[in-house]
Amino acid sequence: MRDLLPYIACFFAFFSTGFLIVATWTDCWMVNADDSLEVSTKCRGLWWECVTNAFDGIRTCDEYDSILAEHPLKLVVTRALMITADILAGFGFLTLLLGLDCVKFLPDEPYIKVRICFVAGTTLLIAGTPGIIGSVWYAVDVYVERSTLILHNIFLGIQYKFGWSCWLGMAGSLGCFLAGAILTCCLYLFKGVGPGRNYSYSLRKAYSVAGVSMTKSYSAARTETAKIKRK
Repeated sequence: MRDLLPYIACFFAFFSTGFLIVATWTDCWMVNADDSLEVSTKCRGLWWECVTNAFDGIRTCDEYDSILAEHPLKLVVTRALMITADILAGFGFLTLLLGLDCVKFLPDEPYIKVRICFVAGTTLLIAGTPGIIGSVWYAVDVYVERSTLILHNIFLGIQYKFGWSCWLGMAGSLGCFLAGAILTCCLYLFKGVGPGRNYSYSLRKAYSVAGVSMTKSYSAARTETAKIKRK
């Protein structure tokens, strides 16, 4: 079971990283919450806004102004948090690949392999933090804004709710937390796992090498003694 844990974590890390990247660069963080009277679906992302016609399926997108232009605080902070989560999750996933036993990287150093998995798990845990903060904050802000308008009977023509891109960001962040927890906690819950096991393995290997060397030296000494006696 212990040998399967890094691969299970790698599975979650792969999809979680993909979810975070897709969530960051897709356009449906906000979707119109109106009923069937609407003839089009309007989605807003972190970088552009798209409108899809309900009859012919034609989709048009408009990019926001330059990144240096003034944008709402919600948009700017969510962008920064999601990009940070993407970078950390990608780095954690690539690091985890080096720690897998099937990857021929430091094959004779199991202790270092465990350390690499631990670093990858820590990175994934850190990556999940900005991801979950950004996506949940964005969703809560959209919900509060819509509830406030409804509470005060204000109708602006279009009301939004958070869309599938926001859900994808939450799922990717939770997946990073799960993968990180497997690599940093679950690996050490099993008996014989951790630095002690690898340390013992290293000692056994050292003793084995030392024993072979002593045996060879002793055999060589006996051979020399036998030659002297025959002379």
